[in-house]
Amino acid sequence: MSRHERLRAVHMSVLACVAGLLAGLVAYALFNLIALALNVTFMQAVSFELPSVADHNLGAWIVIVPAIGGLLVGLMARYGSPKIKGHGIPEAMEAVLTSDSRISLRVAIFKPISTVVAIGSGGPFGAEGPIIQTGGALGSLLGQVVSTTAAERKVLLACGAAGGMAAIFGTPLAGVILAIELLLFEFRPRSFIPLVIATAVATALRHALIGDGPLFAMDAVDFGLPFNAPAYVLFAILIGFVAVGFSKLLFVVEDAFEALPIGDIWRPALGGLGLGMIGLFAPEVLGVGYDLITGVLNNEFAVAALLSIAVFKTAALLVSLGSGTSGGLLAPMFMTGAALGALFAIVGNALLPGAPLEPAAFALVGMAALFAAASRATFALIVFAFEITRNYDAILPLMLVCVIATGISILYMRTTIMTEKLARRGLRVNQEFEVDPLERADIASVMQTHFEPIDASAPLASVATRLGLQTEAQSHSDALVVVDADNNLVGILTRSDVLRAQSETVADPLTAHTICTTDVVRAYPDETVREAVRRMLYHDIGRLPVVSRADDRKLVGYIDRAAVIAAHRRGMHEDGFVLPGS
Repeated sequence: MSRHERLRAVHMSVLACVAGLLAGLVAYALFNLIALALNVTFMQAVSFELPSVADHNLGAWIVIVPAIGGLLVGLMARYGSPKIKGHGIPEAMEAVLTSDSRISLRVAIFKPISTVVAIGSGGPFGAEGPIIQTGGALGSLLGQVVSTTAAERKVLLACGAAGGMAAIFGTPLAGVILAIELLLFEFRPRSFIPLVIATAVATALRHALIGDGPLFAMDAVDFGLPFNAPAYVLFAILIGFVAVGFSKLLFVVEDAFEALPIGDIWRPALGGLGLGMIGLFAPEVLGVGYDLITGVLNNEFAVAALLSIAVFKTAALLVSLGSGTSGGLLAPMFMTGAALGALFAIVGNALLPGAPLEPAAFALVGMAALFAAASRATFALIVFAFEITRNYDAILPLMLVCVIATGISILYMRTTIMTEKLARRGLRVNQEFEVDPLERADIASVMQTHFEPIDASAPLASVATRLGLQTEAQSHSDALVVVDADNNLVGILTRSDVLRAQSETVADPLTAHTICTTDVVRAYPDETVREAVRRMLYHDIGRLPVVSRADDRKLVGYIDRAAVIAAHRRGMHEDGFVLPGS
């Protein structure tokens, strides 16, 4: 690592601390403002403790309150920023993919405000999606204020997003992994180290301001492995299909709202009216609902209550989020998944008397698996579920159920709940992590060593003949390497150099040396092909002479586009060809 690279690493570490601190403070403020808004709206009280909306005293007015909140969100989206609509993560992903990780100040301001209004008026959301977008916006703005590259700004965006999630839930590991899976799409030291720093700072801040206890406290649970493994497999298949159905239905509802002949301002209000009608019959599904999740995880609900939570929470989420309001998906999907898991265990025990299925165990794995299958952030959700409950015995059933459910999602859904919107806008998101074939191959393994350079003293006519007729050794190139009598690199000659020389009138005879480009971009045999491609793209050239490390004038080879394609072909061969067994 060069001195410049070491300084940039230190610089990014300091900025990651700042991003984590800012995200933690904003997450803390957002969490408390949501609690205050819910208390003022539904309890007519001033408190920063999350209330149970089921105990509201609004009567029939509960139908109107979410509609008013939806109208306010519609106005903010219309006159503030349309980027505040939705659950936040796809919008952060879009900024990474299309805008060099630039998120505007308007988003950083209006997203948290719209979230407080939406949830405070009864929206069945969590704060995690908006805080991920808001934290990402703060990280992005930090990267715009100071001097950073686009890649560094992307890392800061992810630091803010991961820090916000860690500050809300107290899950630093899951925050890091989620940022890698949904925002960075890479696992490299340049991004991993700042992410860890940002989430550590944000989590430490949470411990100082809120405490270090788990968000969802859970009693000890017997997961029943290995005897319950078949039941977990069956449940994983079912929850995978539920995730697929929910994801597709959400976009059907969104399309239905988009097709309505009304303005954008009124759609969230109409969705809020539908939400209010649901709240009239099942007020417990309004608001964040962390208390309900904790209750399901501790076997506090009977079948009827669990069925009501699963059905009405899903309906509330579809009609409100589908209308274009602002709120997070994670908490409501946690609630639905937990309720379905508990229901599965209770029904299983009823159908098979004596079956040792623990409802709380299935609630925990269902909570994680539903969102994991819908988003395909599987690793993050496995870690998240046991990190948020501090129940480390859950790791094996979580792995089993989340992975199988995600497999069902991959089989039956081309995109995810996070990427469908982006795909409709023509953006393709590859969430698969693999080693770049160009990173695996060094230049020495693909460079041409049998080629015919041209002597620096060759006259212009000879150069023109070589480039016009081309010998077999130069059949894949429109340029020539110029060397001196000792085979030392002098420069590069291209067709444009020759054409320009032929159009000039000079007194002295022209040679390869006098018309070639002598300020040559070089490559070295021990470098990766990816590095060669980076230099070609940066300098807008199609070939590089390869020189010795010991003497950068000593020509040892030549790499061009054909060599790059050959290196890439090797990786395709590994993925696409089945070799016979021995």
